[in-house]
Amino acid sequence: MSGPAVGLWLFEPRGSADIRAAVVPWLENFCDPVETKAGGDVDFCVRDSAPLGLRALDPAGVGVFVLSEDEEIPAGDEDCSAFSQPPVQGLVVGAGCSGPVNHVLLGHLALALARRLDALVDFGGLLSRRPAAGGGTGDEAVPARAGALASELPGNAAEVSYETWGGERWLRHVETWSFCRHGCSTPIST
Repeated sequence: MSGPAVGLWLFEPRGSADIRAAVVPWLENFCDPVETKAGGDVDFCVRDSAPLGLRALDPAGVGVFVLSEDEEIPAGDEDCSAFSQPPVQGLVVGAGCSGPVNHVLLGHLALALARRLDALVDFGGLLSRRPAAGGGTGDEAVPARAGALASELPGNAAEVSYETWGGERWLRHVETWSFCRHGCSTPIST
């Protein structure tokens, strides 16, 4: 996978067959082909973006998307104390290639899938207005700016801390699909 990806967190365990039954028929309404792979991943190409609330997109830049299970969720190093219970399962929605059209489609797909599956959206990092110069894990101002932004937005973005490869603690934002919907300028059809 060389494009962007978004995590979805489930708080009720669901089998692969149950997840596929909830999403494959829906995807088949606007994607072609929709293929279930041997490991349970679902690959699909968006042919009509209207069901996602988007106007027609140039199909030349649109790549393959995949829905797969995230074997790293729940992770033992994450502080999920912001939730009444920790997530029990994770999914990843990823784009096979990068580019503006794939980023936009991924965001709308993640939102619609989170809504269908009653999942939280894991942004994979901190929400921010724009990247700060040198804003790595050693920059204590980055989480403060991200926390301030999250508090200004509708909903309740939770900050989840986790251990980095360097052994430090860092944060990511996780939020409900209803929060994400406020950021979209067009409605989402499910």
